[in-house]
Amino acid sequence: MLLTASKVFGRHKPVIGVNTDPERSLGHLCIPLRYTYCFSDALKKLRQGEFRWQWRHRIRVHLAGMGFNPRPVDLHEQQLSLEQHCSAHRSTTPAAVDGDKAGPELLPVRALNEVFVGESLSSRPCPNPHAPSPAFSLPRPSYYEISINGGPWEKHKNSGLNVCTGTGSKAWSYNINKLASQEVEDLLVIAQWGSRAAQPLEPAYVEQVTQHYNESLIFLLPEEPRIFFSIREPIVNRVFTQQPATRGFTTKLAVRSRCWDACMVVDGGTSFEFNDGAVATLTVDEDDALCTVLLEE
Repeated sequence: MLLTASKVFGRHKPVIGVNTDPERSLGHLCIPLRYTYCFSDALKKLRQGEFRWQWRHRIRVHLAGMGFNPRPVDLHEQQLSLEQHCSAHRSTTPAAVDGDKAGPELLPVRALNEVFVGESLSSRPCPNPHAPSPAFSLPRPSYYEISINGGPWEKHKNSGLNVCTGTGSKAWSYNINKLASQEVEDLLVIAQWGSRAAQPLEPAYVEQVTQHYNESLIFLLPEEPRIFFSIREPIVNRVFTQQPATRGFTTKLAVRSRCWDACMVVDGGTSFEFNDGAVATLTVDEDDALCTVLLEE
């Protein structure tokens, strides 16, 4: 579904997903599962107009500055090793070289689920000056600056940035931010600490608070014209102080790369080089909405 949607532009061409592998895929973006086994029923409903339209908003990305390559690497076409992924970005064409200092340039894809920004090889070790031996090292973090809704630039160092739509808010973004009941219970116990009125926490209450928090991370509808950003595993020290928010809803997000060997990946399938000096602006436009259908069970 994501691969097909990436090939469709505009809001007037319907895209209908069918889950052909229900044993391994939930098929959240597809028509109900029973139609996989009886697709003729789905065709009948479509012909008779027994459905309703739904437009899912998508993210468009403009790239500017230096350090980016507008030539996409299609990750669906081949299974790339980490080394091959880097070399794929280095295989430039004349058009790609010309784009190094161009911009703003609208990328030829739209994100239905999310856009991820981070170092291509985040597991590659970098020297740890505090380690007792050169053999000890730290994972290479992603370094960039972000501006929310045209606000001031903020420095961030972490394991990557995820920006999702309403459709993608139940996928990777949700799993980055969700809390387990045990974590919520620990926080509630700390909040009660020192209070004379502290009482044992009822499991039902802990579960209710957990559910309420996790539901706040999800868009009410995929038609909502906004995006949700999530900063993964932020590093906090003297240079990179804790920012006011590591996640939140917005309508516009700008990212300035300070990375050495980074990429911007759209829906896990299309990758763009995104190194030091590149600036990406992520927004939602009504004309980019993907037209889909909703069939009753």
